[in-house]
Amino acid sequence: MRIWVFLAACLALFACTEPVPSSGKARIIATGDSMLAWNAGSDRSVVSVLERRLGAQIVDRSVVGARYHYVLPVSGSLGLRIGSQYRSGPWDWVIMNGGGNDLWLGCGCRKCEAQLDRLIAEDGSSGTVVTAVKRARADGARVAYVGYLRTPGRGSIIDHCRSWGNRFEARLARMATRDAGVTFVSVADLVPHGDLSFHDVDRIHPSPKGSAAIAARIAAVLRPNAR
Repeated sequence: MRIWVFLAACLALFACTEPVPSSGKARIIATGDSMLAWNAGSDRSVVSVLERRLGAQIVDRSVVGARYHYVLPVSGSLGLRIGSQYRSGPWDWVIMNGGGNDLWLGCGCRKCEAQLDRLIAEDGSSGTVVTAVKRARADGARVAYVGYLRTPGRGSIIDHCRSWGNRFEARLARMATRDAGVTFVSVADLVPHGDLSFHDVDRIHPSPKGSAAIAARIAAVLRPNAR
């Protein structure tokens, strides 16, 4: 148990001392789950590709398996609690995603009404997600909240989550309409039916091609003329 406490303390200390990009560059931080973090080991994650597209440094705090709601308090120090990933700063943009693991792992995409309401109200006015967004907005940053890829139509263990994902993202879109500084970036239409090339072998997470396509959608919001 002591080793976990020590590790958590070290990670928390490191997170607090991460540098903010200099004023001459775009100041961007990313928080979220594996949708953003996948392929990071090969430098082909969504955030890695986005950095190259924008020519800007991004502080990437996304973590595979991250959720908004956890029982264990240690999860926050390890970066697994999405609400704890954000660090206040003079950010221009905050890229966010998350909520999928709360629905899939938190309630199995079955009886998830309470979980969905806890994440975000039907009208997009309140909930854990909205609280996280408002924190970033209070720092003066604009927020790009990114949705999820849909399964490729060739069989996936999360196929049954589609309706919950659609409801969740409809609420995210309503949240964005309430604040001009928030943009919902949908990638729901990115994968052609039956095309496996946008997903990793698990048919859940993005392949390098999928990560690049998601990064292109985000870049179009952050810098419309980016190439």
